[in-house]
Amino acid sequence: MLILGIDTSCDDTSAAVVEDGDRIISNIVSGQADTHAKYGGIVPELASRMHIERIMPVVDEALRSAGISLKDLSAVAVCHGPGLIGSLLIGCSFAKAVCYAAGIPLVAVNHLEGHLLSAFLEEPKPEFPFLSLVVSGGHTSLYAATDYGQYRELGRTRDDAAGEAYDKVSKILGLGYPGGPVIDRLAAEGDPGAIDFPRAYLPESLDFSFSGLKTAVLNFVRRQGAGAGRAGKTEAREALEPRLIRDIAASFQSAVIDVLVRKTEAALQQQGLTRVVLSGGVSANSGLRKAMIEMCRQKNIGVFIPSIALCTDNAAMIAAAGYHRFAKGECAGPGLNPKPYLPL
Repeated sequence: MLILGIDTSCDDTSAAVVEDGDRIISNIVSGQADTHAKYGGIVPELASRMHIERIMPVVDEALRSAGISLKDLSAVAVCHGPGLIGSLLIGCSFAKAVCYAAGIPLVAVNHLEGHLLSAFLEEPKPEFPFLSLVVSGGHTSLYAATDYGQYRELGRTRDDAAGEAYDKVSKILGLGYPGGPVIDRLAAEGDPGAIDFPRAYLPESLDFSFSGLKTAVLNFVRRQGAGAGRAGKTEAREALEPRLIRDIAASFQSAVIDVLVRKTEAALQQQGLTRVVLSGGVSANSGLRKAMIEMCRQKNIGVFIPSIALCTDNAAMIAAAGYHRFAKGECAGPGLNPKPYLPL
């Protein structure tokens, strides 16, 4: 069974062909980071316009790389939320048009379910039940997964997602966009104990909060005489010593990782689970991957983390999730609309 996946949830235009829900035939991703970098973050209107320009060539390339045509597809799976409404609209509209013209079934997929199931696209595959930590620029959530399509939210961020905090701190430090990779690189060269940034553990809760940490970094930078100005213009890189910037990056990252790992450990104990799946864009962070693997080793917990290419937004995970929805007969119609705040 061949499923064409389409994802335009944020700033990446992606299309993929996946066989039987777990074998990637092709996976094409066209990013926009260079376009948005000059603004210090994603500009939704620009993202939508670029999706319009790129979606047809990206889908064509996914089909060409897979060596198939539309008539070979069993269904088209499209991400209809959560995400940026304008971006989602492009993917949904294109998918509906293709399905209508070619007479192919349409399947609606939640972006978060795609991340949660991305670990099934590689070996070894996790077995249900397991704990899922989805951590990205827009989401930081814990789920108990008992089967395909059966997920229970245990905790979520109350304000900034972890990836959002990375981007904002990068902007404060004048490091550019996206912030995750550059902070991860600098953190490896800095002292994680140099600055005692706060950890919001929120006792008796599995929820997350990173806005206070972001503000703590901003206040620290301002005390050094390098306050951030409007529109992301900052003199931090000139006012702060390179060594201090590396220490800020390392201390900030240490605070984020401590909370993510400790909350995951608490959720595992609370639910009595012995497997954890880490996914989402921030799961590409080398410090987080190392810390999660070490915690799971100490607790004798099985840990599953997708390769870097499957951590960030991609259509292969949408096709994988769509396969299981389609197998259950869950198809969408021409009235499918994007939902920017779609819960899992």
